[in-house]
Amino acid sequence: MTHRLNESAIETLAIERLQSQGYTHLHAPGSAADPSAAERSRYEDIILTPRLEAALHRINPNTAPDKLQTALKDVQRISSQSSNSELLLTNNETFHRLLTEGVNVSFQQDGNERGDLVWLIDFANPENNDFVVASQFTVIENNNNKRPDLVLFINGLPLVVIELKNATDETATLKTAYRQIETYKATVPSLFTPNAFSIISDGLEARAGSLSAGFSRFMAWKTADGKTQASPPDSYPVSQLETLIAGMLNKATLLDLVRHFIVFEKPKKKTPTPKSSASKPSKSSPPTTSTTPSTPPSNPRYEQPTSAPLTPPPPSKQEKAPAATACTM
Repeated sequence: MTHRLNESAIETLAIERLQSQGYTHLHAPGSAADPSAAERSRYEDIILTPRLEAALHRINPNTAPDKLQTALKDVQRISSQSSNSELLLTNNETFHRLLTEGVNVSFQQDGNERGDLVWLIDFANPENNDFVVASQFTVIENNNNKRPDLVLFINGLPLVVIELKNATDETATLKTAYRQIETYKATVPSLFTPNAFSIISDGLEARAGSLSAGFSRFMAWKTADGKTQASPPDSYPVSQLETLIAGMLNKATLLDLVRHFIVFEKPKKKTPTPKSSASKPSKSSPPTTSTTPSTPPSNPRYEQPTSAPLTPPPPSKQEKAPAATACTM
């Protein structure tokens, strides 16, 4: 990287680093005249349906086509339910179960109702999945037109949103990028129904956080290989953004994070204490998400507070994901 940065150069750098890891680049603004350029028919569509359909057939070769179509419709139905930002976390949790546990498809056989699982992602074989980095991906929802800098798709599903700012612009900070992510969540929430986490960067510093994370909970990925840490933000040649892309967004690690280290924490109910009859009952709170990466405490790749990360063994075959355990980042 050179010392002269602008947002376009940072975006190009990120795309090139992702391409080197096997991602396909899709320049995705599209247009009304040529919507096929974005592999979708409408700007309201947040799923790249042809890629998802191809992945379903590739990952589930022994499943009947009608069952795959049923699973596809279930995914599309849930992704289209997010027009209300207040329901975003609930819809995100529902979608995450489909990602990690498979889509349960019911069917009739010999007069009995039976069920089968259709997998959206092949967690056991990263190379059997389709990884895309889409630049300038336009989304229109409720008359809001937004265009995040980069969106990462796995099998046509938008799982990571990346917002970039110019490090040489004093007004374009990481906090500005975070606020932009929050704006996207409020105005085009459907884009975040499948979301695993978001990334904010000014080309030097880079941090990642879960869907419900506040700015202080966005953390830097510290090493690409488990040995060498990222350079300080003001030093070169390797920035935190490059380290995050190499260490966190490589195919195997990203799938591991999606499957094992995104949890939904339900707020604990407080034990009632005797109070006067004028006391008001507490309101229930929505679930929150957190991301705990799969790295041992002795060599943390993720800069985090004191809680120890979980380290389950990688799955040896396509199987149902283990139950989520409440933890904090």
